[in-house]
Amino acid sequence: MTQPLIECVPNFSEGRRPEVIEAILRPFRETAGCVVLDQRADPDHNRLVVSLAGAPEPIQEALLAAAREAIRAIDLNRHQGGHPRIGAIDVVPFVPLQNISMDACVELARGFGRRFHEATGVPVYFYEEAALNPERRRLEQIRKGQFEVLKTEVTNPERRPDLWARPPCIPPPERR
Repeated sequence: MTQPLIECVPNFSEGRRPEVIEAILRPFRETAGCVVLDQRADPDHNRLVVSLAGAPEPIQEALLAAAREAIRAIDLNRHQGGHPRIGAIDVVPFVPLQNISMDACVELARGFGRRFHEATGVPVYFYEEAALNPERRRLEQIRKGQFEVLKTEVTNPERRPDLWARPPCIPPPERR
């Protein structure tokens, strides 16, 4: 049996600064088993969309390195652009290509989300097929109000991330 292949199309909240775009793309280009199919930086939306293909493990390794670069370089408090966003790395969809099921890609998405959160402390929302909450299947529900609104509503139970280490300055949610 041949190796499983996935496609991944991460979106980053950067489409204007060539040096940041290159730093984000570098791990994808340098990781064996991860192939960049396409990359599009849109300065109007201030967004970078990358299409990757490869085996799940190398793609996840490259994603984690690229995400660290994005988090280091992108300040959403200063970010301006036309696309709705809630993070420096905004979405990370996993799509089955060969010898892997959608269910397996859902598990990859959830596993990567946990790994990403543990490595960076950044809150994670699962959406579409990987959603843990039916109200979060549609990405636009999660992005509602974008970063500016979400950062003030993050403690509301209906807006709380699926993976979140509560900062010490935010009180714990009330128990019901």
